[in-house]
Amino acid sequence: MTILATAVVLGVLIFVHELGHFWAARAVDIEVERFSIGLGPKLFGFTRGETEWVICAIPLGGYVKMGGMDDEVMDKIEGGELRVDSVEALVQSTDRHFDSKPIWARALVLSAGVMMNMLFALGVYTFLAATYGERHYDSTRIGQVVESTLPVGTEELATVDRASRFVRIGAEPVEHWGDIRRAFLEGDAGPVRVDLEEPARSIEIRIPATEAERRSLYESLFVWLESGVGITEPGTPAGKAGLEMGDRVLAVNGTPTAGWYDFVDQIQARPGEPVELSIDRGGSTLVQSLTLDAVEETALDGRTRMIGRAGIRPPGIDMTYERVSLGEAMATGYRETVAITALIVGFLGDLVTGDISPRSLGSIVTIGEASGQAAEAGLETFLSFMALFSVNLAVLNLLPIPILDGGHLMFLAIEALRGGRALSVEQRLRWSNVGFFILIGIMVLALSNDVLRLMGI
Repeated sequence: MTILATAVVLGVLIFVHELGHFWAARAVDIEVERFSIGLGPKLFGFTRGETEWVICAIPLGGYVKMGGMDDEVMDKIEGGELRVDSVEALVQSTDRHFDSKPIWARALVLSAGVMMNMLFALGVYTFLAATYGERHYDSTRIGQVVESTLPVGTEELATVDRASRFVRIGAEPVEHWGDIRRAFLEGDAGPVRVDLEEPARSIEIRIPATEAERRSLYESLFVWLESGVGITEPGTPAGKAGLEMGDRVLAVNGTPTAGWYDFVDQIQARPGEPVELSIDRGGSTLVQSLTLDAVEETALDGRTRMIGRAGIRPPGIDMTYERVSLGEAMATGYRETVAITALIVGFLGDLVTGDISPRSLGSIVTIGEASGQAAEAGLETFLSFMALFSVNLAVLNLLPIPILDGGHLMFLAIEALRGGRALSVEQRLRWSNVGFFILIGIMVLALSNDVLRLMGI
């Protein structure tokens, strides 16, 4: 399942991206010599019109080769050597070659792949909203509040007890988790009273004005989950001990569990230790003994710690699906696309400033694991993951690294600032070499992170 899911995710999104370049090139009358899914040696393909359509051996990208593009660059992409000592071998420009077109036309072609990935995400999120409606957790109980991500003015939420229920936010009653979402993401900015039960109390917070802070506020809250067993992973302590789906964990070493997140906290606090779990199984209480795994966890700031792991995934939670109009679905699709874009851009910014460790980067291994898990969770989750990854692909392609779309757009910007004088072919090839080695370095780092993670280092 994982291999197939990964192939579908990468294949579809690479095709969508390159299709954007292809359509834009045709729109401004640029000759397209080859449309490739994958890099390296050609596996198979066919020719239609002036374009050769091929599948290549390395499924980590793709390209559209247009007439007049630097042959050495394309040779490198296709598996050859990128050299700068034979630039005189470049083909002569014609009216249908890429470099013969005005800057605006070339910029359109270079940015079209990113635009297609964003439109794909927008379309998927809109389709999901129109098909499934807006999803809401039936529960209004709080499972956990992440204090570190609460915006200024909302810190009082960190004092709310686990399992407390939202009753009212401002003048609006709270009947399901969707009401909480609407209040914090779409409600009026400013002071608002929040009424809670179990225990009964009221607090006052200030709803932020900016989209990013609203999103941070909402994503700091986690819905209540029972401390039950959804799935036990084979070969883990829980799997070996015989825990079953539907079991409910009542206590860890005699300490009662207040929901899933409290259970996780208790387990993580005991790396490598033997524990006794009090289990409710079909109305009968039994005790299961197991020795927890000790695994290293790397936080986003790069700090590491050893945590306990039992190998249990949480149970599901009841959901309500509320039908929406096409206009509302499109608005939801737009909001989701913007929110994911902001999240990815923020992550990259934190990576540059050092607030997030480079060890948080993942390679094709992480992509494969996430693709497989999304596919197992169902079509809705899988499509949502594809939309998220499509936005990720778009943002990464805009990075100003030579060889990426953003790097080529940077060359065009330099050309425009120089009054239409482009960088020489030799300069572009040298910078493309630099970009190539930067990408290789990032890929090696990401793969090393995954290997170390799998080895438990």
